[in-house]
Amino acid sequence: MSVNPGFGGQKFIDSTLDKLQQVRARIDSHLRDGGEPIWLEVDGGVNAGNIADIARAGADTFVAGSAVFGAPDAGGGYRTIMQRLRDEATKFAR
Repeated sequence: MSVNPGFGGQKFIDSTLDKLQQVRARIDSHLRDGGEPIWLEVDGGVNAGNIADIARAGADTFVAGSAVFGAPDAGGGYRTIMQRLRDEATKFAR
């Protein structure tokens, strides 16, 4: 979790990025040693403004609840925010 558990719409806790990098290093080491692939998912505070940093830190799976369901209809709503999240997440290709 990258927020304090309890309710949606919280701000992403930036110190989570360091932890993601550490976990990604362990996953990569596991893979080098012949282990099975492991997906590193982040749930909480993920939005179009931080998803690239989260991906850069090592995550490859993202949960964006409030960012999606709170997207304004005037800005294109669901389709627009989903495309923006995809575009931002793929700025860093693993």
